[in-house]
Amino acid sequence: MHDIKAIRETPDAYVAGWSARGVADAADLVARLLALDVELRAAQTAGQEALSRRNATSKLIGAAMGRKDMAEADRLKAEVETLKGEIAAQGEIETAKARELRDLLAAQKNLAAADVPDGEDEDANVQVSIWGEPRRTGPAKDHADLGEAMKLLDFEAAARMSGARFAVLKGGLARLERAIGQFMLDLQTTEHGYLEVNPPYLVRDEAMFGTGQLPKFAEDLFQAVSFPADAIDNVRGIERDDDIAGQVDEFIDQVFDDRRWLIPTAEVSLTNLVREQITPEEELPLRLTALTPCFRAEAGSAGRDTRGLIRQHQFHKVELVSITTPDKSDEEHERMTTCAEVVLQRLELPYRRMLLCKGDMGFSARKTFDLEVWLPSQGTYREISSVSNCGDFQARRMDARFKPKEGKPEFVHTLNGSGLAVGRTLVAIMENYQDQDGRIAVPSALLPYMGGLTHVGA
Repeated sequence: MHDIKAIRETPDAYVAGWSARGVADAADLVARLLALDVELRAAQTAGQEALSRRNATSKLIGAAMGRKDMAEADRLKAEVETLKGEIAAQGEIETAKARELRDLLAAQKNLAAADVPDGEDEDANVQVSIWGEPRRTGPAKDHADLGEAMKLLDFEAAARMSGARFAVLKGGLARLERAIGQFMLDLQTTEHGYLEVNPPYLVRDEAMFGTGQLPKFAEDLFQAVSFPADAIDNVRGIERDDDIAGQVDEFIDQVFDDRRWLIPTAEVSLTNLVREQITPEEELPLRLTALTPCFRAEAGSAGRDTRGLIRQHQFHKVELVSITTPDKSDEEHERMTTCAEVVLQRLELPYRRMLLCKGDMGFSARKTFDLEVWLPSQGTYREISSVSNCGDFQARRMDARFKPKEGKPEFVHTLNGSGLAVGRTLVAIMENYQDQDGRIAVPSALLPYMGGLTHVGA
């Protein structure tokens, strides 16, 4: 969410910033925002002036009645009634303009940090560093083929019960996935100081709005809607020749009043822990982590990675979230990225760190590092973690502030990252640790979690 005061004071910076992030009509957008701001403030001023005149006129009524000048008192009463109508009218304009301005602001992506490279897509991303030697010899079977050959990965059974983009993991492969998640969680809590949280998986609209998933990305989310039994019975009882419009509308209202969303990432739940709160500065940074299932409709990825575990509707992920002060957020961003990198290093998986360009960053991010792991079957690096500094963008949407030791409360800065996506880590292990016999060697870091199992598919 953006501060209209900042747009008012530096409109050219927003035109340039949004243009760099792919907004084709940024100048028109800023002009529309400023026009709405003028209309809103004009309605506020007109309403306040009418209220002031009403209050002054009301006092004159008493004076006129004290003089027993009833004609003047009646005239003043009529003027008060007129002013009441003007106050109400300006209030309606103010409400409508405030909503329109808020909705338009809420639909705009964050501005990029000064050191983020220009560019429209991933081709303009910059490699920052590389770790490990990619595996270019030996077996390089695709993870899906490998898992199906071991009879431990079943896409057909998943499709029969749930449809496409789901998978059933069995035996040693299921245990390996569980080991990966537990290892990551233990690493981030015991060595990196993150506080483990077990958050809700279902959240309200406000939580999704706070982290930027709503309203823009509703089609990429899964909804869970509760249907009140009495409302369903009422709709079923409607006669065919009745006027049903009102009853159906009432039913829809009841349903969507109780709507929840399945989290696409624990970022939503963890970041919203500070929603509408003022946190003392001495309690920052807050470093939070959670291992949760994640649910994504993947509406915008039709045709991409349709086979295998890379892009699923349901998957597990260890999420990292930091809440900090503005002066510490860049430092915290570097620290969080390193915490995610350590996972790959302990698992001895070759990877590279990429700095995303302005056109390839997510909606809420001001700066993002992607970690990309080597996949032998594809002969390339694929994203396994995205670590973003959102600045105060999410904090403004959530009204999340901190109280400095001196001065007024300020908006916190929020950061989030994968530490890591469990399914994609499983894919990387399967492909990088496969042997000539079609088995998967268990990385040494995971052996304590495997109950003595050293290979999967043996």
